[in-house]
Amino acid sequence: MAIGLSEEHEALRESVSGWAERNIPSELLRAGSDGRPPFWSGLAEQGLLGLHLPEEAGGSGYGLLETAVAVEALAERMAPGPYVPTVLASAVIHASKRHELLEPLADGTLTGALALTGALTGTRDEDGSLVVSGTVEPVLGGSLADVLVLPVSTSEGEEWIALDASAATVTAVKSLDLTRPVAKVELSDVTVPAERVLDGVEGPDVLNLAAIILGAEAAGLASWCVTSAAEYAKVRVQFGRPIGQFQGIKHKLSRMLVSLEQARATVWDATRAEGKELEFAAAVAGVMAPDAAVLCAKDAIQTFGGIGYTFEHDVHLYYRRALTLRALLGSSAEWAATVTSLSLQGVSRDLQIELPEDAEDLRESIRAEIAEIALLEGKEQKRALAERGFVMPHLPKPWGRGAKPLEQVLIAQELKAAKVRLPALIIGAWVVPSIAVYGTEEQQQRFLPKTLSGEMMWCQLFSEPGAGSDLASLQMKAEKVEGGWRLNGQKIWTSVAHFAEWGICIARTSNEGTKHQGITYFLVNMKDPGVTVRPLTEMTGENLFNEVFLDDVFVPDDLVVGEVGEGWKVARNTLSNERVSMGSGSAGAAGVSDVLGLVGRLGRELTPVEAQKVAEVVCESHSIAALGLRVTLKQLAGAEPGADASVRKLLSTSHAQHVAETAVELLGAQAVVAADMKLGDAGFWNRAVLATRAMTIYGGTTEVQLNIIGERMLGLPRDPEPGK
Repeated sequence: MAIGLSEEHEALRESVSGWAERNIPSELLRAGSDGRPPFWSGLAEQGLLGLHLPEEAGGSGYGLLETAVAVEALAERMAPGPYVPTVLASAVIHASKRHELLEPLADGTLTGALALTGALTGTRDEDGSLVVSGTVEPVLGGSLADVLVLPVSTSEGEEWIALDASAATVTAVKSLDLTRPVAKVELSDVTVPAERVLDGVEGPDVLNLAAIILGAEAAGLASWCVTSAAEYAKVRVQFGRPIGQFQGIKHKLSRMLVSLEQARATVWDATRAEGKELEFAAAVAGVMAPDAAVLCAKDAIQTFGGIGYTFEHDVHLYYRRALTLRALLGSSAEWAATVTSLSLQGVSRDLQIELPEDAEDLRESIRAEIAEIALLEGKEQKRALAERGFVMPHLPKPWGRGAKPLEQVLIAQELKAAKVRLPALIIGAWVVPSIAVYGTEEQQQRFLPKTLSGEMMWCQLFSEPGAGSDLASLQMKAEKVEGGWRLNGQKIWTSVAHFAEWGICIARTSNEGTKHQGITYFLVNMKDPGVTVRPLTEMTGENLFNEVFLDDVFVPDDLVVGEVGEGWKVARNTLSNERVSMGSGSAGAAGVSDVLGLVGRLGRELTPVEAQKVAEVVCESHSIAALGLRVTLKQLAGAEPGADASVRKLLSTSHAQHVAETAVELLGAQAVVAADMKLGDAGFWNRAVLATRAMTIYGGTTEVQLNIIGERMLGLPRDPEPGK
C-alpha cells in the first residue's frame, strides 16, 4: 500500500509510475547530474511540479498529500535532477503567499533549491530589503537552481529569502548521491528586495515541509528496495532452493516491509495534520522515514549479495540517496528530541476518521438504539446489546447486524459516547464467529446468546506441548464411539481454563491425508468427567494459563462443529479472529501515556539517550495508530487493507514490551523492586516487563507472523514441508 489511499491517489500513483518508467531509463541514472534531465519538460507538462500549489499560482490546486504521492512514485524510479528541490522550494514560497514567484516554478521554466542547514546573516535597510552575506552548504540541487530559498539570521530572528541564483556564487560540491547534485552557496553583501523576503515563514514550518516531502521520497526509495529484493529472493537459488525460502532472508524482508509501511503511514498522516499536531506528526515522520530508507537499502544490498555491492547494480544508488536524505534532514535523534519535548507538553495526534455526510442519518438511528440500551443495567444491558447485534456487529443477523465497516465505526463511536461498555467475551470473541459460520442451528441457539452477553465463559484447547504455533502437528486423539467421541490427550497454555465453562478443542480423528486433514473441532464441557485443569504459574507469579488433561472425555456428536475431519477449516476461522483481536492493540497493557506520566514523576530532566528511547515508543505508538486508521479507511472504501493490517498486528504485539522496557530503563537502580503492582512505579513496571513477554508468543509468535508477512504480502516461497 502506497502513501495515498483513495482511488484518486492510486490512479495518480499509477500514472506517475507509468510515466517515469517510460521516460526515466536506467542508463539515465548514471549519466551524471549536470543540467536539467531530458525528461524535465515532460515532467512539468504532467503538472507534477505544482500539485501542491493553488491554481492562481499556476498549480493544480491539490495539496501536500498529492505531492507526496508523486514524490514517492518518482523516488521508486530514482528520478534524477531538481524535481524534489524545486518542490521543496515552491512549498516554502507558497507558505509566504508570494504567488508571483510560483508560476515559473510550477511550469518548469525555473528550478528551485532549499537550504536546510546553516544560516546567512542579514541587515535590514530602511526600505525593508536585506543585505545578506555568508555561506550555506550543502544545498540540495543548488547547482541546478534558478531560485534559492535560504535562511538568514537577522536582529529580528531567522527569516527566509527567495533569491535569484545569479546573485550568488554557487559551487557544486561532489555529491554522495550520484544522481542529484549538492552545492555551496556564497553571498557577499547581496541586497535582497523586500518582495523576496518570505514573510510568515519560520524555521519549524520549513522543517515540517522537508520532513513530509523528503519523507515521501524516503518511502519511495524503501519501496523499491523492498520490492526489488523480494523479487530477487524468489528467483536466486542457493543450496537447491530460492533464498526467499530461508527464514533469515524471509524475516529480513518482512522487517523491511514493516519499516516501509510505518514510514508511509507517518508521512501520510503528517500531510493531514495542522498546527501543533503538524509539528508532532512531521517530527514522527522525521524519525521513521529516513531511517526506514537507509535500513531497507542496507538490507536490500545484503539480500542481493555480491552483485548488490557492485557499481553496476542500481541498489547502491538508492542507498546513497537514502543516506543523503537522512543527512540533510538531520539524524533521527534530533527529530526524536522534538517528539519527546512535544509529547511531554501534552501534544499528540488525534487521529479522527472523516466520515461521509450521508453517515449522519445512520448515526442518529444507532444513537437512538444505544440510548435505549443505556437506560438498562447489569445483565439486562448486556443481553440487550447481544440481542440487537451490537457486540459483534460485523456478523450476520441475528448474531450481529451484518454491519458494513461504516456502521461498525459509528457503533463504536456511539457506544463510547454513551459510555456503554460491551460484555467482556475474552476467548468467546474468537469462538462466536466460528460457531456462527460453521455451527448447527441448535449449537448457535444454545451457545451464542449467552456467549455474546458475556454470561458464558470459554477457553481455547488448541496448543499442545509439542504443537504450539504448528497446530497441525497436534496429537490429541478423538476416537469414535456410539453417540459421540472419546478425547484423550493434553492441552497447554490454555487461558482462563480454570474459570471457563466450555472449551473449543481440536483433536485428531484420522491420520490419513496431510497433517491438516483428519482434524475435528469439538465443544467440550469443562466440568465433564475426565477434564482436569492444572493452573500454570507464570513468571509474574500469577495464574492465567493452564494445562488441561482430557482422559477419556466423552463429547456427543451434536458438539462437533463443522464436518468431521474438516476442523482445520473451522480452527483457521477462529485463529483469524484471534489474530485480529490480538493485533488491535495491547488491551490491559500499559501504554505511552503511562510512560509520559512516569517521566513527570521522575523529578529530573531526561538524558538525550532517555529522550530518544521515549520518542521511539511514542513514534511506534503513533505509527500503529496511523496504520490502524489507514486499515479502517481502506475498509470503509470497500477495499482490502493490504500490508497495513499485517504490519499493525506484528507491531502491536511487541509495542507493550517496548513501553515497559523503556519505563524500566528510566527507573534505573529503582528497578530492583519486586514485580508487584502495589509497590509503586518500579513494581508496576517490573510486572509489566515480565507480563508482556507473553505478547509476542500467544496468538501467533513474532516469527510466525514474519513468515505470514513474507509469504502473503511479499509472495516469498513458503517454508518447505519437513523431509522435503
